[in-house]
Amino acid sequence: MDLTSLIGFLATWILVLASMASGGNFGAYIDIPSVMITLGGAIGATVISSPSDRLKSVGGSLRSVFINHEADLVGTVQMIVSFAEKARREGLLALEGDLENLDNEFMRKAIQLVVDGTDPELVRQILETEISVFEDRHSANKAVFDTLAEFGPSFGMIGTLIGLIAMLGNLQDVSALGPGMAVALITTMYGSMLANMFASPTGKKLAARSAQESKAMELMVEGILAIQAGENPRIVEEKLKVYMPPKMREAFNQEGA
Repeated sequence: MDLTSLIGFLATWILVLASMASGGNFGAYIDIPSVMITLGGAIGATVISSPSDRLKSVGGSLRSVFINHEADLVGTVQMIVSFAEKARREGLLALEGDLENLDNEFMRKAIQLVVDGTDPELVRQILETEISVFEDRHSANKAVFDTLAEFGPSFGMIGTLIGLIAMLGNLQDVSALGPGMAVALITTMYGSMLANMFASPTGKKLAARSAQESKAMELMVEGILAIQAGENPRIVEEKLKVYMPPKMREAFNQEGA
């Protein structure tokens, strides 16, 4: 479980809802027709705008926001350096025996290409294409939530306009103007909440997750190509430490000392 995402989500909703309740009349913020217009309209428009394969992956995307599966850069570097040491002692073909024990499909594919004697430039091209396709797929999943964030406030405004039209059609009842205006504005609030308290943060977290995983894949590419080139394991390690944040790099150095 990713505690930062969970805490951020709960803190946002709890604080906003608590502020609404502090006025003493929480029920004034609840209006079912406004929910139907804003939430139903935004979701419907997002469904129309998105291909079916993207919509099917929404559940998995949401899980990735709240499940912590950040790439283990330290472990990856250590593994690649150990492969470099083994390849230097026994040759590249010796790495084939480690393929079955690799959980990372991208790493397995990279090593298999090297073991098969694929030209280094072709190895880089294949793996970089793999990364590009991976990023495109994640960007497409993020686009669903970006679309929802875009339509939420728009349908909130539509609901507000509908409420204002209904209110202005009944101007002879002055006592109903205040409550009517309040209900009309609720849809705008719902739209802003949908966009800023759910859809937009989710999209940004997906983008951050994708960037982290892409960095880890780029690290693997550089490491495997360095092994294929027969570089010294110490040089391979120094090359790959560049991908680590400063604090992680410092911890890595202390661990290896």
